[in-house]
Amino acid sequence: MEKYKLLSFDKIPSTQDLAHDLIARGEINGKTVITALAQSAGRGRYKRQWVSHHGNLYASFIYKSPERDPKLSYAVAVAIAETLIYFGLSPQIKWPNDILIDGKKISGVLIEYCQNFVIVGIGINIKTCPTVTDYKTTKTDNYVKISVTDVLSVLIKKLDKWRGIEFSSVKDRWMDLAFAINKTIKYHGKPAELIGLNEDGALVLRRGSEYILTYGDEISI
Repeated sequence: MEKYKLLSFDKIPSTQDLAHDLIARGEINGKTVITALAQSAGRGRYKRQWVSHHGNLYASFIYKSPERDPKLSYAVAVAIAETLIYFGLSPQIKWPNDILIDGKKISGVLIEYCQNFVIVGIGINIKTCPTVTDYKTTKTDNYVKISVTDVLSVLIKKLDKWRGIEFSSVKDRWMDLAFAINKTIKYHGKPAELIGLNEDGALVLRRGSEYILTYGDEISI
C-alpha cells in the first residue's frame, strides 16, 4: 500500500488551503497528509470558521481522485468514528459527517475537490473545544487522555481501511453509528423519518407512505 507523505506544522492559516496551493503548484504526486497543531484561518463547510486552538488534530488528507465520489463522506465519517471507538469512546455520526459524543460535536469534516485530487479535511477536538452558539462541543480529554500523534496514527489506518472496502460494508457501519436513524428529522423544513442509506449513498427518508431519496442539504437534524 502506498505510504503517506507527511507535512507537519506547528501553526499555519489552514491545512486545507495549503493542500489546494500544493496541488495548484504541482507539488502533490500521491497520498499526502498535512497536519497542524493550530490554525489561524481554519474553516469548515460553507466557509464557516473552524476555531483551531493548540492541542487538537487538524489534518488534510490528499488522495488521487479523477472524479467526485458521493460515497466518500460516509467512509470518512466511519473511519473517524472507528478511531474514537479504538480509544474507548462511543461516537455517533450526524449526517453528513459530523461526529458526536453524548450529543456534542467532537469532530467535523470538509471534503473538497481540486484538479485530480480530493482533499479530506478533518478536525478532532482533543485538548480543547470551542464554544459556539449553534451546538454543543466536547473533546476526547473529557473521557480519555490521548495524544494528537496517537489519534493521527490510528486515523490513518482507519481511513485506508474504510476507503478501500465495498460501500455496502461502509453503509451498514454508518447506519450502526448514525444519529437519528428511525427518528424524525426535517426535509425541506417538513418532518420526515430518517430510514438510512441506499447502495448509491442517498439518504432514504419516509413521509407517510412516501419514500424520498436525497443527496443534498435539504435535511436538518
